[in-house]
Amino acid sequence: MNFQLTEERQMLQDGLRRYLSDTVTPEAIAAATDGATGLDAELWAGLTEMGVPGAMFTEEQGGFGGAGFDLMVVFEELGRAGAPVPLIESAVLAGGILAEVGHMDLVEEIIGGRIIGFAHGEPASRYDLAHVQTRAEKTDAGWHLTGAKAVVQHAPATDTVIVSARTGGDVTDQDGISLFLVPTAELHMRDYPLNGGGRAAEITLDTVVPDSAVLGETGAAYPLIAAANARATAAQCAEALGLMETIKHLTVDYLRQRKQFGQPIGKFQALQHRMADVLIEIEQARSAVINLCGHLDTDDCDMHVSATKNLIGRAARLVVEESIQMHGGIGMTQEYALGHFAKRLTMVDHRFGDADYHLERFIRLAAA
Repeated sequence: MNFQLTEERQMLQDGLRRYLSDTVTPEAIAAATDGATGLDAELWAGLTEMGVPGAMFTEEQGGFGGAGFDLMVVFEELGRAGAPVPLIESAVLAGGILAEVGHMDLVEEIIGGRIIGFAHGEPASRYDLAHVQTRAEKTDAGWHLTGAKAVVQHAPATDTVIVSARTGGDVTDQDGISLFLVPTAELHMRDYPLNGGGRAAEITLDTVVPDSAVLGETGAAYPLIAAANARATAAQCAEALGLMETIKHLTVDYLRQRKQFGQPIGKFQALQHRMADVLIEIEQARSAVINLCGHLDTDDCDMHVSATKNLIGRAARLVVEESIQMHGGIGMTQEYALGHFAKRLTMVDHRFGDADYHLERFIRLAAA
């Protein structure tokens, strides 16, 4: 089997790697995280000018990619740079849903750089996509939304958010979930910095939106959410792979430079064995991400999503722990690059389901 990139994807990877290496710095990430929106506007403008959001969509949708391997190329490079940008939220989650329901005008704006958020997770949902307590009640003025959404990443940088709310059924039913397009100005947000860079917000809803704000068929949003979530999980896994690669390079360089007893500590057999374990885990992670990106449009996609996310979670923990152990105390200092990458990689396991959740989900799917 040929695992080489196509010429177009190779060009995208090379251009993106050069741009990110020249643009993304620890200082810029820290400044963006401490800012009002959590967004590096210059970096986002550069990515938009390169057409990166367009790689998330097919040609029929106005983009030039849209396949699983397009996601892998882009997000692995973003992971290598440790760049917190709203590409998953705006292009993969919100953009994927908007494309499915036929809002191509908004898809075109997302490709052009507009940031639209996606608010679905709730304080008590615990990774369950069907667990929606937020309610939408039909009134004479439109739909009255009440409830709360948790950890809405990059919400402070958006002007509009897609919000899920229940228009029927019980709290955990897949049926009865609807999607609404809500201006950010209509939301009450409490924003805060994220451990791996960027900002998120807790959102409280008590607002009325018009009937035109409904996306797709009322009460039938769960399949749209699940499909977008699968692609977003693949993108997150690819980003984790890029983070692991950078952590690997930082650790190898440190083992070559740091000397003890008159020689580089990388010559000590005990550390060589630990580094070998890290390299093996990263290669297993790469194989899993390749496998997932090749199965995003198949009937058994969900099993591949859970298998990959579980493996990525376990590999990420080993890579983070071993790299910090081999660096010593310097590995967690704010001034040293490893600290940011380690924190960002650690947080990957807590998004779209952690390793334990996906292990249990894989078992359920395999037994079905």
